Amino acid sequence: MAGCAAAAGAPSGCLRQGRAGPGRPHPVPLSVLEVGWQFEGASTEEIREGRGLAEGKVLPIWMILFVVLVLLPSVFRVSLGISHFYVKILIKILEWVTLQIEEGVKKQKALTLGNLISTGIIQREETSMEEEIAGHHRGCFSLADVMYFSKKGCEAVAEDEVTQRFSSEELVSWNLLSRTNTNLHHVSWQLSSVWLIGILIRYCLLVPFRICLAVFTILLLVFATTVVGQFPNGRLKCWLSNQVQMVCATLGVRCLGGLVRFHNRENRPQEGGICVANHTSPLDVLILTSDGCYSLVGQAHGGLLGLIQRSCMQTSQHVLFERSELKDRHLVRKKIREHIADKAKLPILIFPEGTCINNTSVMMFKKGSFEVGGTIHPVAIKYDPRFADVFWNSTKYSMLTYTFNVMTSWALVCNVWYLPPMVKEEEEDAVHFANRVKAVIAAQGGMSVLPWDGGLKRKKVKESFKEEQQKKYCQIVIGNGSVGNRSAC
Repeated sequence: MAGCAAAAGAPSGCLRQGRAGPGRPHPVPLSVLEVGWQFEGASTEEIREGRGLAEGKVLPIWMILFVVLVLLPSVFRVSLGISHFYVKILIKILEWVTLQIEEGVKKQKALTLGNLISTGIIQREETSMEEEIAGHHRGCFSLADVMYFSKKGCEAVAEDEVTQRFSSEELVSWNLLSRTNTNLHHVSWQLSSVWLIGILIRYCLLVPFRICLAVFTILLLVFATTVVGQFPNGRLKCWLSNQVQMVCATLGVRCLGGLVRFHNRENRPQEGGICVANHTSPLDVLILTSDGCYSLVGQAHGGLLGLIQRSCMQTSQHVLFERSELKDRHLVRKKIREHIADKAKLPILIFPEGTCINNTSVMMFKKGSFEVGGTIHPVAIKYDPRFADVFWNSTKYSMLTYTFNVMTSWALVCNVWYLPPMVKEEEEDAVHFANRVKAVIAAQGGMSVLPWDGGLKRKKVKESFKEEQQKKYCQIVIGNGSVGNRSAC
């Protein structure tokens, strides 16, 4: 073994000094060690080369998947069925969640599902003033009438039917989102596990992809509209502008996990017409534009929404105004008349409510859109609140915060109904025509009809509305339907 103690000149077959025993390694041939050192050095270089090749291959693979699964279907506006399959899975999971909650509540024997999810503290009787008061008496005042107004006043103080339209819609059951949570994830460990897995899926998988797609869509919109805006006015520019807007709108719907079902497409708004729809969110425009192009009439915004508005203005004609300027309203009405006079122009998209409502009701339609004449194309938009809270409360959230909240939800699922065109009848004023269109939209979307002005989100009740209620009660007391005898009151 002494020969093996020589340094570098030792034969390759010699063993390392030492003997096998407890705590001692077995003798190892030096040739094996040398081969190991050579292999280790070679493997490091190979690993580095392999990583470079892998990184070079991953990016093209992702690009191919993006083009095949997202971009091309958006360009040709076809569905591969991925969203439908995803939503079906979500429905099954939410049904399971509901069963878990019901079982957990039965075990606790302290609460019921109806108590966990609030659906309102006032149970109102859907009766009008005429039905409650007019049947009791006619032609004289009764002190008992005070009780009707007192009851209505108490109901309004506790929970009025207007303010709740400016807050998120209540859910029948929990949808595994934290912002709609009523501590239901503590019902069982299975439910808690699914809730945590859902958070990981939404924030670690869906949100990064959606944000990247949203950034790509906005950049594409800005770049494409800038390029198309340099073209001379003509059919080519109009066609390119329409394609750019529809492709970008479709990509925008996809980056929100959107699944939109359009019904009765044969009733889609035609050129030179006016499209009116209920308003829940700026996403209403995105959804409708993914199926057709419009000239928009609405309030000018700043920030992210303003950037999108300015980009669209480069290629198509839109009418934007400031809500506070009265002169703009007359100018808008004039531009609408000029627009619908040209039957070759895109249909105008208007939201007559003037503000966002939480998709549970349709509030008063402003009469200005119905005074200019032309054909009205009603559209009903109804979102499924189980998958996302789409209502935009502009007094509480900025556009960027609202967009992030929608992106971190499960999906954007809604139905759009194109209703038959409507025209104003003879001797019908703009107010009655607007109410008739509003009733049709609300009936199709399964929403309630409210006579209140959506402007109450920011303003007080108008004196004219109070006077109208006073006149109505005066006519009931007199027992005469005509307003001419109201002086007797």
